Amino acid sequence: MTILVTTPTGHVGSRVVRLLLQAGVRPRVLVRDPARLDEGTRARVDVRRGDLTDAGFVRDAVAGDAVAGARTVFWVDPTPHTAPDPIGTSLETAAPLVEAARAGDVGRVALLSSIGAEKRHGVGHIDALAGIETELDATGTDVLHLRCAYFFTNLLLDLEGLSRGVLNTAFDPEHPMPWVDPRDVADVVAVRLLNDGWRGRTVQAVHGPEDLTFHQVARILTEALGRTVRLDQVGEDALRDTLRAAGLTAPAVEGIVGMSAGSSGLVPEQPRDLLTTTPTRLGGWAHAELRPLLEARPGTA
Repeated sequence: MTILVTTPTGHVGSRVVRLLLQAGVRPRVLVRDPARLDEGTRARVDVRRGDLTDAGFVRDAVAGDAVAGARTVFWVDPTPHTAPDPIGTSLETAAPLVEAARAGDVGRVALLSSIGAEKRHGVGHIDALAGIETELDATGTDVLHLRCAYFFTNLLLDLEGLSRGVLNTAFDPEHPMPWVDPRDVADVVAVRLLNDGWRGRTVQAVHGPEDLTFHQVARILTEALGRTVRLDQVGEDALRDTLRAAGLTAPAVEGIVGMSAGSSGLVPEQPRDLLTTTPTRLGGWAHAELRPLLEARPGTA
């Protein structure tokens, strides 16, 4: 069975590829620029060069030479939150995969989804993942929805703020929510891809080791980074103004604002238990991954 991996250079996809290789599997990877794969990986995988927004490329890579029912696909939506129409683009990009699944050219699909997708509406760009879940469910193929927590690596999106000792967020700072290391997500993905025993529709939450409020995150970062990190909550209207000033379209603005607004008070559908809890703690990740990046920035306080 061929295992196909999208976004193989991302935080999750790159580790999934490595784990599959270590398990003795030669995955097929869809990548826009093969040069972004390290030389060792590039020599060991089946590289298909193209853009996931190109429906013909996706259809050929997924189903072009497949034996019906013999393909497992790990799908990560590549649409940036800043796209002019993020929800529409996400659904359009996934459409060739959905068509292949409906035609029987795909045996199983593992979708990198998110907590909040269970609401189906009102969570900004996450609504697109809910839509992809629904469309894949309707194909009748075996499908796994991996509902992931808030990624540690989202902190890398504001190194400028953190270098000044400020943690900016539009989320409710008092509401605890699951935080997870993408490497732990990849571990769950890889073992699921290698297990051919699951059938039907399955939901697997990946919650990380603990639920954290943003106040707690600021305290953890203060200790891990060896510098004071204070929390600065950004209101929804202020966030909208900032995003509009940056030139984002109205759908992109609402897609971003909606993720924080729609997550307020959210309790994930899947409880925290043995299967949904993963081990890596934020403090250790921040000390090992985030601290060196900040220390390398010129003028960091």
